[in-house]
Amino acid sequence: MIINHPLLGPRDSAEFTYKGDANLINRPDPETASPQDWHDYAYLRDNPAGPHRELWFHDGGDRSWLVVTRNTLTHEITAVELARDVARAEGRSK
Repeated sequence: MIINHPLLGPRDSAEFTYKGDANLINRPDPETASPQDWHDYAYLRDNPAGPHRELWFHDGGDRSWLVVTRNTLTHEITAVELARDVARAEGRSK
């Protein structure tokens, strides 16, 4: 599988490590989160058949975090974004 890195261009997926559902970007606010919020964040994940946003870490390269939109049935990748840009766009990073 080839991941088209936004900065480095097409890279083999062997350079990356899958890190899970991209909703991990949506970390609860430590000041206001309940124990149930933390439980849900840590343990509840979607496992869809079809398009899914995932976190990938480029450990064999520039060590960047990516949000990859991939079809879990066909492995077709339809979007690759830097995770920092996604977090900023969603108002989760300063």
